[in-house]
Amino acid sequence: MKDSDERAGQAAPPRRKDARRNKEALLDAAAAVFVRSGVDAPVRDIAAEAGVGLGTIYRHFPTRADLVVAVYRHQVDACAEAGPELLAAGPSPHAALGRWVDLFVDFLVTKHGLATALRSDSAGFETLHAYFLDRLVPVCSELLDAASAAGEIRSGIDAYAFLRGVGNLCIGADSDPRYDARRLVELLIAGLRRPHDGPA
Repeated sequence: MKDSDERAGQAAPPRRKDARRNKEALLDAAAAVFVRSGVDAPVRDIAAEAGVGLGTIYRHFPTRADLVVAVYRHQVDACAEAGPELLAAGPSPHAALGRWVDLFVDFLVTKHGLATALRSDSAGFETLHAYFLDRLVPVCSELLDAASAAGEIRSGIDAYAFLRGVGNLCIGADSDPRYDARRLVELLIAGLRRPHDGPA
């Protein structure tokens, strides 16, 4: 009996890892569909993207709001975790910052429509906004500080204000094909560069 219990205990972690991977794959699929079609996209489209049945989605996320919130948190986590990885692997802190901001812009597109989907749950929306700030502002601050310490950008840039600025540049990008938010964000990042012939 003891041997079988030990085997069961040893088998449990891989099963949990598989379940976590499957759920993350489902959230990635939902995020991709949201980017293409918004948060009101049919659940069957998400199921098709993920290669699962509708029942699987409803088992994990009984309501659309549950799914939207889970995608939001999943994207926040992915964006937060990418910061240190990009900083460690990138050719320079400024380059890492640029790549991370690209991911952040992708995230902003993904969360388009979140407020509408959660309009009946203002407390839930405020909780998510706090989660967003708690996870992403420190990562952005780390990237800005690293680039500043390397002499690549101006010092004293506030991470919250910077993220707010990027977010503001992305407003309306999905409704005006003539407006290239990414180009404006690139100019903002380029503008962080430390002047070569003047004070930081």
